[in-house]
Amino acid sequence: MPKSKRNKIVSLSKTKKKGKEHKESIVNAIREAAEDYNSIYVFSFENMRNLKFKEFREKLKPTSRFFLGSNKVMQVALGRSVSDEIRPGLYKVSKLLRGDAGLFLTNMPRDEVESCFNKFEENDFARTGTIPTEKVELLEGPLDQFTHEMEPFLRKQGMPVRLNKGVVELVSDFVVCEEGKPLSPESARILRLLGIKMATFRLNLICRWSPEDFELYKGGLDESDVESA
Repeated sequence: MPKSKRNKIVSLSKTKKKGKEHKESIVNAIREAAEDYNSIYVFSFENMRNLKFKEFREKLKPTSRFFLGSNKVMQVALGRSVSDEIRPGLYKVSKLLRGDAGLFLTNMPRDEVESCFNKFEENDFARTGTIPTEKVELLEGPLDQFTHEMEPFLRKQGMPVRLNKGVVELVSDFVVCEEGKPLSPESARILRLLGIKMATFRLNLICRWSPEDFELYKGGLDESDVESA
């Protein structure tokens, strides 16, 4: 009788080794890319959508490379101080890898990079926990956009609905979401059903490094803050 895969013992030392090897491979890949490309950018992202980001990355693949993942690993790759930076000035880039951020290494001219990032914007349905940009309220009365089969599901989402001669009807005004208040799972589902997109996937440039200079973009820290970070 074949052995069950469920009962297979996995050595923790092996999993730790694989994790370390994976981190080392990323560090080495970033260091190699830092030698191959003319410019390095740090960018932040809002409302990440993996499929759309993959499309954007593929579009720029011939001249560029992206890195996303552990900020700490990316910082180690570039160097976190003057004493261990792999190229002069890269420790400044390292210090700006915070929160939802990534690296973009490229041979594209600066103006083309800025144009690509500034133009990139993708509207999508908001997910649970997203902060709504506006209040959405449904008024008492028929909800013609929903079929009668939807009535039980809408009730489960907390909506005060009933069927009136086969038409879904809201028996009282209902606030789906309020501006500034995180979306509940139910609110996110209702907004999707209503076709209301409140999330915008954006990529924001934070800084640019080249062998000749270092630049912070508007909205980032000033250079004295980078030095002291």
